[in-house]
Amino acid sequence: MAFDNLTNKISKAFKNITGKGKLSERNMDDMLQEIRLALLDADVNYQVVTEFLNNVKKESIGREVYTSVNPDQMVVKIVHDELVKLLGEKEATVEYKMNGMTVIMFVGLQGTGKTTNLAKMAKQAKEKQGRNPMIIAGDVIRPAAIEQLKTLGEQIGVYVYSQGITVNAYTTVREGMDYARRHNYDTVFIDTAGRLHIDEDLMKELKDIKKAVKPDEILLTVDAMTGQDIINVAQSFNDQVGVTGLVVTKFDGDARGGGVVSVRAVTGVPVKFVGTGEKMDDFELFYPERVAERILGMGDIVSLVEKAEEKFDMEAQEKAAERMLSGQFDLNDMAYQLRQVNKLGSLKSIMGMIPGMNQFSSQIDEDKANSEMKINLAIIDSMTKEERANPSIIRASRQSRIAEGSGTSVAQVRKLLQTYEKSKKQMGILSKLAKGGGFKF
Repeated sequence: MAFDNLTNKISKAFKNITGKGKLSERNMDDMLQEIRLALLDADVNYQVVTEFLNNVKKESIGREVYTSVNPDQMVVKIVHDELVKLLGEKEATVEYKMNGMTVIMFVGLQGTGKTTNLAKMAKQAKEKQGRNPMIIAGDVIRPAAIEQLKTLGEQIGVYVYSQGITVNAYTTVREGMDYARRHNYDTVFIDTAGRLHIDEDLMKELKDIKKAVKPDEILLTVDAMTGQDIINVAQSFNDQVGVTGLVVTKFDGDARGGGVVSVRAVTGVPVKFVGTGEKMDDFELFYPERVAERILGMGDIVSLVEKAEEKFDMEAQEKAAERMLSGQFDLNDMAYQLRQVNKLGSLKSIMGMIPGMNQFSSQIDEDKANSEMKINLAIIDSMTKEERANPSIIRASRQSRIAEGSGTSVAQVRKLLQTYEKSKKQMGILSKLAKGGGFKF
């Protein structure tokens, strides 16, 4: 996630006060100084950092933290609450109209992922909100943008209205809106042109389109990798066009994340959505409290559970769990679990959502883990039904055939079988606990 380095440094800062029976002004100041350095290193705006730490200290004194029974816990709670205030306190959602048409206009500089994330939001509106969306291809500067939108539209099952590059953006958008009304679309997403930098021509075009269609939302896409420049871009677009929210792309990357932390405090523009990957489902509502908890190393179990419920076939998952706890675990079950985990996204992001595990996420070689998962699935897919159901029959000759069929080596096949045997033993222990009343399922 964008805040991994910040999370690690703040966790170290908290160690100055953790476990201390009494909190002194000195170790409190030492901790705040480390948090200051961590925030500045993460590219958080200097004024925002200063005000944030002043608020933390003020709250600590006001709540009599120094005489508290658990001072370290209270300080963490105060830092958490102030961080939530900084990020926005409550998630800023998009309110779709129950009657009439909701119009959402996407703006942004070139290369920020504007077109792709517009399509992601359209997909989400269709599948999660039950909307009937249409997309207008208003970026007539780049032919590639129109073709990209059409391809994405086909992929997500959303109609893309375009008049090509021979008709200007203003006319395309106005006539696209007329088309949407005639065909009873209840949601319209408008893609607009981007530039490498903000200029007068870009802003005039956006202002003209805004005046013509009066959008309900103007969402600005910004790249998490650009640091504090997010603030400058957001301020410029907001001053000239009036932005209702930000869509932060590459939120799953290794960026320092300071711009995301600072932007609302400086510009007043809330982060509404984040792009968390390259897949069309990698688009999430921005929850300030959950992000604050992840920054402080508390994980985000709620988001992990929600993602699992969304991605998994829960009935099939329950049956799989019942099989395992009853002592049944074969290679079909192992392949099923590997595919389920793969649906959740990167292992780094999963570990970042589990309390206490974020510190280990940086040790994961994502490419190696994905490669091993693909190899293991290829090996299992190259087995016969009988072999998957009864792995004990896979002797040397079968191992050679499976290795050849999966494009792997006999050593890799044996490694998978060893991993399976270890997993089977663990499932056996769980099964005994379940049958003995060690826990209830």
